[in-house]
Formats: sequence, C-alpha cells, structure tokens
Amino acid sequence: MARRAAPEINAGSMADIAFLLLIFFLVTTTMDVDTGLTRKLPPPIEDEIENPPEVKERNVFQVLVNANNDLLVEGEPILVTQLREAAKEFIIGDPTFTDASMPEGKPTDIPLLGRIMVSKQIVSLQNDRGTSYDMYIKVQNELVGAYNEVREEFAQRKFGKSIQQLETGAEDSELFEQQLSAVKKVYPQRISEAEPKNVGE
Repeated sequence: MARRAAPEINAGSMADIAFLLLIFFLVTTTMDVDTGLTRKLPPPIEDEIENPPEVKERNVFQVLVNANNDLLVEGEPILVTQLREAAKEFIIGDPTFTDASMPEGKPTDIPLLGRIMVSKQIVSLQNDRGTSYDMYIKVQNELVGAYNEVREEFAQRKFGKSIQQLETGAEDSELFEQQLSAVKKVYPQRISEAEPKNVGE
C-alpha cells in the first residue's frame, strides 16, 4: 500500500500575514513618553549684582531633602504626602498680612482686580547630592501641585472658572487670558532651587 504524501502548507501569504501583524502591533502599542519638569530658565545675568536684595526669613518656605531622602520643612521632618498642604498654607499666607510667621504682602496693580496685596512668598528647595531622582521628582511635583491647587481655588472663587477653562476657553479668549494672567500674578510660582550640596544625614 503506497504511503500518502503529507499535504503541503501554502506559505505564499505568510509575508502578507506577518506584515499585517506588524502594522497591528505598531498601531495598538502605546509608547511611553519621558516625563520631566517644565521650567523656564531665567535670562543670563549681564552684570553681577553687588548687593542683592535681602529676603526676609518670614517670606521663605525652606524645603530640604537630605541624602537619606528625608524631607525637612522649616527644619521639621514631614512626609512627602504632607508637603503640598504645608506649601499651600504658606503660599496663601495670612489674608491680613499681620501674622509675623507668614509672608509679607506687597501692593500690586493687577488688571481686573485692581490694587491688591500680593504675597512675597518664595519656596526655597535644597537637595543633597545623594538625594534620589525619584524623591527629587516627588518633591517638585508636590510643590508645583500646591501652586496649581491654590491658583485653581482662586480662579473658581474669583471668576467662577477652572484654570483649564481659562487656558482652553474659546468663548471670550481675550477675557480668559486676562483672568488667567491675573490669577498667576496674584499667586506667582516662585520656586528657588539652590545648587545641590552635601547636606549629609
């Protein structure tokens, strides 16, 4: 009895199938985008300032991260999860500007709002050279998040709109831009980052 020959597999369309699979995976695969910090660098200083303006201690919110990734705020250890609320409290400050432990105010003319007192607050961040990058990013995110939440609350209270509405609104773009500018002038983001040092443990 003659042995029956095994049927051949038609491989003519294998290249087409492989190509289609390649297209499918290219279309459906998500690509991770590197995240980073959005920062606008200050312009270069042409002439050295001999006598820089003195900043009072009450106007500075001191944040320190040591080599062990321990977080100190105003010399007191706190958790990263507590940093945002502490920063918000300092950024908002005392509405009457009479509390000596909170930042001073400066009379400022702001479009749509008139002449109001604006806090002289500055957030000073100091890292140790041994601080991990992960901890550095967490601290930065909490500080920026504090400013964003303060601005959001002010925009909702003063103009009845969210920051996102002011940034993307098309109803009255010129008015929205003025309102957004006013919010940023009332609560300017001032994060002063010093050069990392060997702060130690």
